[in-house]
Amino acid sequence: MDLVDEISRAIIMLIRVGCASRFIYCMIRLSAAEEEATQYKKRAKNTVVFYIIAESIWQIKDLILYYYS
Repeated sequence: MDLVDEISRAIIMLIRVGCASRFIYCMIRLSAAEEEATQYKKRAKNTVVFYIIAESIWQIKDLILYYYS
């Protein structure tokens, strides 16, 4: 069970770092490219939505493992 927890923590950390870097990249490109502003706003919004869904999935997984353990 420890191996599963370590893998979960590693994946969560990768998701957090990836979403943060993607959001920062979109914000930098948004300020630099005026004609592509709507595209980068949508990408930033999708990044935030993905992050919320990914965190929710891990919380639900933890609840299920706690309940059935």
